[in-house]
Amino acid sequence: MTGIRLTAPAPGWAIDADVVVVGSGVAGLTAALRCAAAGLDTVVVTKARLDDGSTRWAQGGIAAALGEGDTPEQHLDDTLVAGAGLCDEEAVRTLVTEGPDAVRRLIGTGAHFDTTDSGDIALTREGGHHRRRIAHAGGDATGAEISRALVGAVRGAALHTIENALVLDLLTDAEGRTAGVSLHVMGEGQHDGVGAVRAPSVVLATGGMGQVFSATTNPSVSTGDGVALALRAGAEVSDLEFVQFHPTVLFLGADSEGQQPLVSEAVRGEGAHLVDADGVRFMVGQHELAELAPRDIVAKGITRRMHEKGAEHMYLDARHFGARMWEQRFPTILAACRAHGIDPVTQPIPVAPAAHYASGGVRTDLRGRTTVPGLYACGEVACTGVHGANRLASNSLLEGLVFAERIAADIAEARPPRTEPAAAPGDAGAPVPLLSPEARTAIQRTMSRGAGVLRSADSLATAADELEALHREAAADADGSKAVVPGVDAWEVTNLLLVSRVLVAAAREREETRGCHWREDRPDRDDAHGRRHLVVRIAPDRTPVVHRTETAAFPPVRPSD
Repeated sequence: MTGIRLTAPAPGWAIDADVVVVGSGVAGLTAALRCAAAGLDTVVVTKARLDDGSTRWAQGGIAAALGEGDTPEQHLDDTLVAGAGLCDEEAVRTLVTEGPDAVRRLIGTGAHFDTTDSGDIALTREGGHHRRRIAHAGGDATGAEISRALVGAVRGAALHTIENALVLDLLTDAEGRTAGVSLHVMGEGQHDGVGAVRAPSVVLATGGMGQVFSATTNPSVSTGDGVALALRAGAEVSDLEFVQFHPTVLFLGADSEGQQPLVSEAVRGEGAHLVDADGVRFMVGQHELAELAPRDIVAKGITRRMHEKGAEHMYLDARHFGARMWEQRFPTILAACRAHGIDPVTQPIPVAPAAHYASGGVRTDLRGRTTVPGLYACGEVACTGVHGANRLASNSLLEGLVFAERIAADIAEARPPRTEPAAAPGDAGAPVPLLSPEARTAIQRTMSRGAGVLRSADSLATAADELEALHREAAADADGSKAVVPGVDAWEVTNLLLVSRVLVAAAREREETRGCHWREDRPDRDDAHGRRHLVVRIAPDRTPVVHRTETAAFPPVRPSD
């Protein structure tokens, strides 16, 4: 344990449970439903409303070997190729073999996927897949349908939920084992102010950290809270340098910030072409799959062409789809484009890469256990080893399903006893000085300039210096009259700074180009030295400590394993 915690009032109320699940996307709600079905007293904590997480923004679909002629082995091969030598093969095999039945159980929960005229699940292709294996719903509203079904099931099961609640820190008992979480309920939640959910098992399913960057497809709630909590609790994170930039995000202007509209990879899967201003298909000849190459390759191809042409964006041309296909297959994207003055039926769509998905996160084993006893992680906040250096399209929803079910099974089998927290936050430990909410923009611009799609030793060094200056400034202000008052905005930006510092520390150590980590000054992949994982923890003085694994395999999360 680090003894590090956020500066916050002591909890003024508490409830007790067997399990607390933090997050309400596909991973969190699946874990909660399975834990409750096993008879465990389960509480769901979510930062906004139950259906406000990243899952509902997922357009493309969920990948699984459900089609005729497709096999888990083929799905495994495509995942390993996309992961650029850093996938944990056992984790991937678990994903692809358990995935089809997990999707069928999701359907049993009430999710409705699009079907063919014969009644089979309709499947499409996306980048990196050699077969049609992407199940979708509502054309391009898969995440929204999955979220609808799971939220309905949670409410139908009358699970205890706490909405509008920002998780703060992990509670631990005298032995250093998980004993719950502290949290702050905002606005119209069931409780007011800072409180605690005391439970011997905590499942982090808090989603991503896309708000680290200026432009992202992630919702505003994706501020890396789960990764930051885990780091303060002493957990290890891994592969945080591998941030996937989605190649085709609707370009709204060079100065546009915050959540940007996504143009799903499924549009390319159905035959859209990437072109420059002259109409040239620049991905042809760069990869055997052209526009359907893995995302890191397409993002690099777009960025290179932008540099060659001195352009701020490229174009996605799907005018040949016609109005009927756009309206039936991609109604959400069509509406988003038209809302911004672009009609894809008659115009090519301006697109550019933007931060999309964290392939790394809190390090877990195949049961979702982290290096802190009693703390689990699943979904985008976790690093299971499935994604390696670059997530294969539409594997994220599947990973959330499969590993959430595994976590619930592990907790149901272990059924650890409830214990008392050793000390409540606010009473002991080393409080982290809070940043002023105004620092959020500075962090995002620093990260976009220095640790975005294109990285180099110089850009990362500059980013590290700028982040360190913000860190020192907050520490200095905490001792004087400028101390920041605790609150949601301050806690979020403090989490963003911690996650950014760790990401940059790892990116500086990875002196090669691999997957979605692109070093301009180190353009080649170095398997002799680079086919290793970078594991990071936070020292008690809040300094990131980076450790390189000895092989491409993850070490066990428990010394006895």
